[in-house]
Amino acid sequence: MKIISGTTDFKIEEGCAVAIGKFDGIHRGHKRLLKEIFDAEKLGLKTAVFTFDPSPAVFFQGDGVKELMTRDEKRIAFAQMGIDYLVEYPFCKETAAITPDDYVTQFLLDKMNARFIAAGEDVSFGNRGEGNAKLLCDLARSRGVQVRIISKLCHNGRDISSTYVRSEVEQGNMELVTKLLEEPFFVSGRVERGNRIGHKLGMPTVNLHPQPQKIMPPGGVYFSTVTYGEQTFYGVTNIGYKPTVESADGTGNRLGIETYIYDFDEDIYGKDITVHLHHYERKERKFDNLDELKTAIAEDVKKGKTYFGI
Repeated sequence: MKIISGTTDFKIEEGCAVAIGKFDGIHRGHKRLLKEIFDAEKLGLKTAVFTFDPSPAVFFQGDGVKELMTRDEKRIAFAQMGIDYLVEYPFCKETAAITPDDYVTQFLLDKMNARFIAAGEDVSFGNRGEGNAKLLCDLARSRGVQVRIISKLCHNGRDISSTYVRSEVEQGNMELVTKLLEEPFFVSGRVERGNRIGHKLGMPTVNLHPQPQKIMPPGGVYFSTVTYGEQTFYGVTNIGYKPTVESADGTGNRLGIETYIYDFDEDIYGKDITVHLHHYERKERKFDNLDELKTAIAEDVKKGKTYFGI
């Protein structure tokens, strides 16, 4: 996959089937949209995604905005799908103010070399978001470009959107999140050194620290799977600040993701992994001592095996 990022000066020479959107979370609606451009490959077109970096929400509201996926996670996801081009168009004061007409003609038709465009029915673009699906269709079709507008998908009577998914993540409704995303919510990162308390308890763990802009579910224990390389393992994950073992020395103020992986004893410090959260089991607790902590972890591990049927 070729990534075009941080520049407005580019030109894709090959004809492209282009999907446009924010793609935060790449939920079921996004995947329906992306299916359209993969279907268009039979027309001899390359697949391309056009999105903004930072997202309009982050640009207008600031770094406090939390998103379902980091930029790196999106890149990995699109590459795994087989997208040919990913354009992360720089969103700034100048690009935000471009007219809707120029957005379509200059960005999509000329720079992207779009020959097919897929967008959601609620698509908005250009200055103050004044561009809409009708304008997109009119301008693109006037240049002989086919446009496919995708209606919203629903779940339990509610439109599937990134806002909906974020709300459920924040409540810890991980099974519902899995249905909305068509995969479990995940966090990717590089394994860091921990305090090795897990080793002392006979339950070694791997540790990640999420990026600040990554939205996270409630602190507590989750039944999870961990992807490392081409392999996937079952695990139990704690998200939080380790109050039992770290609060006394003042180092417990950094949110961590600590996972015990079943039947796994490799040292993967410095390696990249992905932790998928399937089920929220309980809130994070502070225990009076390490023996109580060990007992609780053992019970979580047992329940996790029952949950996964292993």
